[in-house]
Amino acid sequence: MAAGRRCLPPMRVLLVNTNRMKPAIAPLGLDYLADALEAAGHEPRLVDLCFSQDIAADLEAAVRLGAPEVIGVTVRNTDDCYMSGQAFFLPEIKRAIQILRGSTTAPIILGGVGFSVAPMAVMEFCGADFGMAGDAEFALVEFLRAIEQRRDWSAVPGLVYRDRGRWRLNPVVPGDMARLPERRRALVDNARYFREGGQAGFETKRGCGMRCLYCADPVAKGRTTRCAPPGLVVGELSALLAQNVDHFHTCDSEFNLPLEHARAVCQAIVDAGLGGRIRWYAYCAPTPFSDDLATLCRRAGCVGINFGVDSGCDSMLRRLGRHFTTADLLDTAATCRRHGLASMYDLLLGGPGETRATVRQTIDLVRRAAPDCVGLSLGVRVYEGTPLAEWVRSQAEVPSHPDLYGAKEAHPQLLAPVFYVAPGLAEDLVGWVHELVAGDSRFFLPTNTATHQNYNYNANETLVRAIAQGARGAYWAILRRLRTAAG
Repeated sequence: MAAGRRCLPPMRVLLVNTNRMKPAIAPLGLDYLADALEAAGHEPRLVDLCFSQDIAADLEAAVRLGAPEVIGVTVRNTDDCYMSGQAFFLPEIKRAIQILRGSTTAPIILGGVGFSVAPMAVMEFCGADFGMAGDAEFALVEFLRAIEQRRDWSAVPGLVYRDRGRWRLNPVVPGDMARLPERRRALVDNARYFREGGQAGFETKRGCGMRCLYCADPVAKGRTTRCAPPGLVVGELSALLAQNVDHFHTCDSEFNLPLEHARAVCQAIVDAGLGGRIRWYAYCAPTPFSDDLATLCRRAGCVGINFGVDSGCDSMLRRLGRHFTTADLLDTAATCRRHGLASMYDLLLGGPGETRATVRQTIDLVRRAAPDCVGLSLGVRVYEGTPLAEWVRSQAEVPSHPDLYGAKEAHPQLLAPVFYVAPGLAEDLVGWVHELVAGDSRFFLPTNTATHQNYNYNANETLVRAIAQGARGAYWAILRRLRTAAG
């Protein structure tokens, strides 16, 4: 993205991080957005509410001192996506917008992955002036140009705005990641996030062409996979290393799709001499995961993989829209062991067609595969725009659906946490699954009481304390080390 020559003074843009989850997770998207704004000649500033002790005072001070002309507010998550927790984050974001409105007349723009899942519903709930779905690095620069030139913004990709009293969403156009500027990662205090969060995220691609029944990633990030140039990724990792950050986690939907790009990224890291200086973890699909890729990952500094497994039952995998089999799951775990990569298998129990028999099959299969850790999610979060949401509505209206749990009456648009659980499983599902995995500490549980096995990372005090004492890496890997140390 070339800045070109600007004839007008830079615009002052205040970026607001609203994510207050703990352990602290750095606002990756705002770092990326700041790089794009600076490349276009603008002046981004940050107010980070993650560490705020007085949200109102910090927002008012940021407006008073920075005199922003535009304010961008990120919605990373609408909720914790956890049936036993059901923490809903939008009310606090709405309150932040109200505070900003009391301090400035600058237009307020919502964006972020959480926003992009359900942009119209989030706009209605939070009450901002504009929204931006999709790749904001490109769209926000175009929007600012439209403001400067006093022209309409009907062509700004993914822009949400009022038109004759109704919200309108412009077509979302996926951005070309080859046009992104250098990722300097200079806006956010990444060193502090590393001290308090134990890792830093990085991105090698966006979008996902898979059609998993429940997944909101294609809705939020696009159904076309766009790959970042490997050199851009290496530059980003180098910039974070210069900030004394050396443990990372990919933020891709699936690092190994497409496979050739994953290989190219790993090779670029190796060629840059970073493989021995960094440690990183990745989200991956169980296939394709070859010996060749495992070798390259290890050489590039990768130490652990989180696989989206969902089920250990072939019939359930088909219902969930997955493209692999239980035989693949056995092979992938074995590949990780051969190459010294720690493995985490994520299970999603309770989806359409699930029974107690299929749950038992899943637990048995995963025990045979023997990954290092297994995450258990009970109940499937239903997101607008997914095949699951369409299927649920084909059966009954959301507020009256007998197999939906959570805030379904108040949020028929599925904005607040709403979960599907297959008939016959909801009653004492948590207790029964706990009995199935009793004594196997590899399983992380859907409960806040088993501290070393708690699968909800939000407000996980065990993790917070461990990171404060120097633990680093993926959260599941930290919990694994705590488990091992405890015997």
